[in-house]
Amino acid sequence: MPLIFVNYRTDDGEATATLMDQELSRVFGRENVFRASKSIEAGSRFPQELLTAVRRSSVLLAVIGTRWREVGGTDGRSALENEGDWTRREIFEALETGAVVIPLLVGGAERLRSQDLPADIADLADCQYLRFSHRNAEADLKALIERLLRLPELAAAARSSGYAPEPAPPAQGDGGAGDSRVRAGVIRHRQRGGIGNVNGDFTGTFVSEPQGPVHAGTGHIYQGREQHLGPRISNDGGTVNYVADNHGNVVADNHGEVDQSGYRDGRPADGQR
Repeated sequence: MPLIFVNYRTDDGEATATLMDQELSRVFGRENVFRASKSIEAGSRFPQELLTAVRRSSVLLAVIGTRWREVGGTDGRSALENEGDWTRREIFEALETGAVVIPLLVGGAERLRSQDLPADIADLADCQYLRFSHRNAEADLKALIERLLRLPELAAAARSSGYAPEPAPPAQGDGGAGDSRVRAGVIRHRQRGGIGNVNGDFTGTFVSEPQGPVHAGTGHIYQGREQHLGPRISNDGGTVNYVADNHGNVVADNHGEVDQSGYRDGRPADGQR
């Protein structure tokens, strides 16, 4: 027996009901979706088939268009006011059996009010509704399917039918268009002599191809081996000495003063520390 019963009124939501049936059958399986004009075979007893299907369904979708309460019945009254109206009877049976009843408001249909409904289906107004627009059909159908997949028996039926939900798009802040920073878990970058792994947000100093000791912080650097003075550069602000040892290691201070003129045996003179 079906899991989903599509309830609709002819001349109000028939086209929408057909569209719903096609998409839900694709996801949950054709045998799990009941729509009267499709599911009742020729020669079958119409009332018995309807009542049996709705009583055994887990979900009833009540397709409600803008004329749902206005479609004419007899004696000048709407069909909904007739106790024998099948749309009304199907909703009543679903409410009585404890099925999940979802009003699906199509187009500009207004939200239901209990005082506008017959007393036996007044609870329909208290059921959380969804909206459906043919202009936004794809997104609205997706929202409906996501809601139905929360029910264990429907989730199992979808898996049996081979349905796999689409993966969620990346959230903001994970490198999407709305994030101005570049973030990474691990970035592997091949660069001769450089740094190959960057983990997380990268800030700071990048040193490529160092040929000797490197100091990227603050303070003085002292090289304890035999050294000799390199070229001297002078300007108006003072003198900077570049010192190199026998291995070509450059000794410098990126924030302080470097002066090797008073060194003996590779150690600074008093007062130069």
